[in-house]
Amino acid sequence: MPIDQDTLEALQLAARAGSDYRQRTVDAATTPVDSYAQVLARFAEPVPETGGVPTEIIADLIARADGGIRAMTGPRFFGWVIGSSHPTGVAADWLTSAWGQNAANVVAAPAACAVEAVVAGWVLDLLDLPRESSVGVVSGATVANTVCLAAARGEVLRRAGWDVEADGLFGAPEITVMIGADAHATVFSGLRYLGLGAKRVIEIATDSLGRMLASDLAERLESHSGPLIVIAQAGQINTGVSDPFAQIAPLVRKAGGWLHVDGAFGLWAAASSKHRHLVAGVEQADSWGTDGHKWLQTPYDGSFAIVRDEAAHRRAMSITASYLPGAAPSERDPTSYVMELSRRARGFAMWAMIRQLGRTGVAAMVEQDIAVAQAMAAGMAAIEGAELIAMPELNQFMVRFGDSDDLTRAVLAQVQEDAVAFIGGSEWRGQWVMRVSVCSIATTPEDGRITVDAVRAAWEKVRARG
Repeated sequence: MPIDQDTLEALQLAARAGSDYRQRTVDAATTPVDSYAQVLARFAEPVPETGGVPTEIIADLIARADGGIRAMTGPRFFGWVIGSSHPTGVAADWLTSAWGQNAANVVAAPAACAVEAVVAGWVLDLLDLPRESSVGVVSGATVANTVCLAAARGEVLRRAGWDVEADGLFGAPEITVMIGADAHATVFSGLRYLGLGAKRVIEIATDSLGRMLASDLAERLESHSGPLIVIAQAGQINTGVSDPFAQIAPLVRKAGGWLHVDGAFGLWAAASSKHRHLVAGVEQADSWGTDGHKWLQTPYDGSFAIVRDEAAHRRAMSITASYLPGAAPSERDPTSYVMELSRRARGFAMWAMIRQLGRTGVAAMVEQDIAVAQAMAAGMAAIEGAELIAMPELNQFMVRFGDSDDLTRAVLAQVQEDAVAFIGGSEWRGQWVMRVSVCSIATTPEDGRITVDAVRAAWEKVRARG
């Protein structure tokens, strides 16, 4: 069907509206957002009986959704560890949608698969991970961790004489999973999906900031035998700290186990010569999961499942059928490293962002965000009645107000209502905290100062109410 003039105008309208939104967000002093109920009321209606006109549909979508779009791409969004969806990546992502490629195999989508192969090599280089590793381009850290743990499950059982890919888990040797007590929820999701169980894990004790204690792991391993997976993390979601990989990895290797690292954002510290000591030894692991839509600033969604043992990766993920053309020996078959057959060609935006930033730009971005986080933490610590839980070594920190859960929640609510910045909360060691995540290339030191002033103003309003 040919593209008519109105459809072309609809595409142009979407491009203009997207560009206008990005500019408005950068310049906005505040970014208030309608509630879910308000937006739902604008969209709720019966199924349309007839089709519509493209320009009218897109204009209507913009009008109804605009007030409910959270300014995640703005310079003062600190609610979660979310990148800014850099405009260069967004432009590449628009092309990705227009090209409509299913990145399933090299015959169907040669450009998408070739770009993905190049990006895989670039990411290993940027993060200084073993170059023989295989890389799956997936949707997010949840899937990245699941893919890596599937490879781990298959390999530790293979060493025990069991083919889990062929025979499943019924009757299989028992796998022991050891994991830090402050691991992220997505890892437990992966364990559930793979039949390993979220509650069957052995929790390893952590220090006051959430780092796994190598001494406790060593003690647990003394009495262990059989298939073993140990899960560590680079970047604890509340404190930003990483596990002591240089101590953990030799212990796991000696026990014959597989070490996986959930490095959704913290793994990117390896891209900075100034901060890579924070993840020292991480290259000794067997697999790693990390996000592109965090510190690579790609649009949602795009992440990496990285496995040192390519054969284990392929055994866990390969999809074959007579109608699917196979890759030549010299070609990278993307379906050998991911869970999906049909999937978006995420590599284009990733390629564009690495080209945009380069090695020095990635390092500079990570370093600036960490510097901004440390300055913000110092600024909030100076607020009377505020308590900084710990000075950040990466990009995450937490603050309490008035030594009270209720007061801390009230300050969070006031900051969000004032809408100068967006900050979220979390529970840490049984207490409610304001958790600040600095992960955007758009965030400047001035944005940090503005946000500290906004938090101070919110706290003064809460105290004035008594």
